[in-house]
Amino acid sequence: MMLIISQNLAKYGMLFPEGTIYRINLAWVDSVDELIEILNRHVSQSIFLDLPVGRMKPPNNKYEVEDLVHIINSNDHIKYFAISNVECKENVSKYVNLLPNNVKIVPKIESPTGVIKIQEITDALPKPEKFVMLDHDDLYTSLERIGETSKFRDYVNQLVNFCEKNNITLLRTRGVIFSDKL
Repeated sequence: MMLIISQNLAKYGMLFPEGTIYRINLAWVDSVDELIEILNRHVSQSIFLDLPVGRMKPPNNKYEVEDLVHIINSNDHIKYFAISNVECKENVSKYVNLLPNNVKIVPKIESPTGVIKIQEITDALPKPEKFVMLDHDDLYTSLERIGETSKFRDYVNQLVNFCEKNNITLLRTRGVIFSDKL
């Protein structure tokens, strides 16, 4: 089992099982210096960086992968790198060429196009162990924009079945925590 927790949960002093992976959503990180501080505080944990490519909703900090490559190369505990809004193999290829081999690239599927083109997307991943992340909310919103929300479950099932059939780890939201304090 793979357990990935959000950087926002660290603010609550919660204890997590050994081997928990710490996810840093770069949309919520205001600067490269802040990212370095966060990485330094979590050197004993595997890190899952999440780059908000094409993000439309706030917060929406702007990072280019080129701004991050030197940080990734100097932090061996960064094990995963998620890319938002992946819809084709070209959205992945750039990262395959820039990131070190020890970092697993994780395409985030957030649209029907991403689901439809999942074979070409996963074929572009270099590792024998492959990962895909599904953003349920953004997939639903994408379907809402084109008037096809009734097909939401069909798209989710199509992606789940593809990943199961092809031995690809599909990362999905498994709950949400609400709080009245930061």
